[in-house]
Amino acid sequence: MNNRKEQLAALDRLLTIMDELREGCPWDRKQTLESLRHLTIEETYELGDAILDNDREEIPKELGDLLLHIVFYSKIGSETGEWDIASVANGICDKLISRHPHIYGDVEVANEEEVKQNWEALKLKEGKKSVLEGVPKSLPALVKSSRIQDKVAGVGFDWERPEQVKEKLEEELAELQVEVDKNDSDKIEAEFGDVLFSLVNYGKHLGVNPEDALERTNKKFIKRFQYLETKAKELGKQLSDMTLAEMDVYWNEAKKIR
Repeated sequence: MNNRKEQLAALDRLLTIMDELREGCPWDRKQTLESLRHLTIEETYELGDAILDNDREEIPKELGDLLLHIVFYSKIGSETGEWDIASVANGICDKLISRHPHIYGDVEVANEEEVKQNWEALKLKEGKKSVLEGVPKSLPALVKSSRIQDKVAGVGFDWERPEQVKEKLEEELAELQVEVDKNDSDKIEAEFGDVLFSLVNYGKHLGVNPEDALERTNKKFIKRFQYLETKAKELGKQLSDMTLAEMDVYWNEAKKIR
């Protein structure tokens, strides 16, 4: 691997290239914070895909794409005199030092949970009005639910044991069934949301990231369904022309080999 001098040289090279592109390339010169935003989100999801696929060759490439965006935003800020790459880096350094008093101060912690609790307590001391302020409004609902529950757990608002969360999940499922039996669509939606929220919490207590778990299941389903499509094509059939029993034969085959 590269030593620190080589790492710094690589970052300096990237900053120089960014300066040159911002000055000489029509596309790069035209970009704004707003125009880059959706591209950054896309790059973040691409990195997430590479991590879930454990694609060790693709992960550093996607990290590079995200690093480019950080440098790009920093360059735009430097042009207005509001921030630059140094102020961005120093800002996160200062935050990390202040929020790790067990490393840079005299605070003692027993485990990871105490670190998380201290982190949230320090954020409130810094002027945050709510522990939930740090949860982005634009997060997808499943990810947002997980982050909300992580945040409140950091200040002690959580179940103590997985069994308690399981009981709550079963309670929410029973309440959902009551509304299903009544055929009340508004209340069905509300209770369904409660079930999902409780399921996310149960996953947290089992050490399961709900977003990762669901995405892996999505990928698994896609592979199996595409196997089914391939088999149908080999038979010269459309899936719509096959019975569910016929499709189940190949679906079960896919489950054995995928």
